[in-house]
Amino acid sequence: MKMSKETGKITKKDLMSVIWRWSLAGQSAWNYEKMQGLGYCFSMLPVLRKLYPDQEDMKKALNTHLQFMNTNGILLPIIFGIDIAMEESGGVDSLETVSAVKTSLMGPLAGVGDTIFHVIAQVIIFSVGAYLALQGNPAGVFAFMLWAVVRQLIKQKLMVISYREGTKMVTSMSGTMNRITEAASILGLTVVGALVPSVVKANVPYVFQSGEVTLVMQEILDKIMPSFIPVLVVLLVYWLLGKEKVTSTKAIFMIIGLSVVLSALGILG
Repeated sequence: MKMSKETGKITKKDLMSVIWRWSLAGQSAWNYEKMQGLGYCFSMLPVLRKLYPDQEDMKKALNTHLQFMNTNGILLPIIFGIDIAMEESGGVDSLETVSAVKTSLMGPLAGVGDTIFHVIAQVIIFSVGAYLALQGNPAGVFAFMLWAVVRQLIKQKLMVISYREGTKMVTSMSGTMNRITEAASILGLTVVGALVPSVVKANVPYVFQSGEVTLVMQEILDKIMPSFIPVLVVLLVYWLLGKEKVTSTKAIFMIIGLSVVLSALGILG
């Protein structure tokens, strides 16, 4: 069963159906054996039903898409689009090639996507949103909601472009993606560094007095390096998270306990 793209069998509505299935339920069936495999297959069903009316061909397609899959969820539509374009053009005969393409793309897209959308963009947006919320600004809540909308629009756009361009897209975008990743990394480091003195609050209340001489320890530290104590706190958390058995939850409780003890002893205020 061979089909060509000229038949117009797959429409933009079908592509959006795949994206919405992935966005709403794609990760709900995540497991340690196939990871995103079941969600990938579920998302592809609207297209597969159109491309494979024959039950035997449908079984082969389902077995192909139930294989192991694990990549960045926002960039995964690139694989969806290329996959659909190949299967629409080659039918069941293209399934072996589709499987190879999925395997070869999931690793690189995971590295790029996780860096840009999770490590950098999400940290920046959530940090800014949390800071606004601490100031009593309701825009902090809308920052999270807006980010969800932006991610969905990115997925839809990538789906359409990758379907239209096919495998050529990955080659043409490789250099651009590297530059975007580097620029986003620089921006992320700058924003996170600026948030340290504004969000992390810690100071030394100790005041040394000898006769008429009064030395405020915090003022001395500020002359050496402003926000020196907050930086030390951040470095401590970073060091703790590098330990094998220390999770983020454990690190939070450690910092809370340390803060209580040091505050009671008058070391930190």
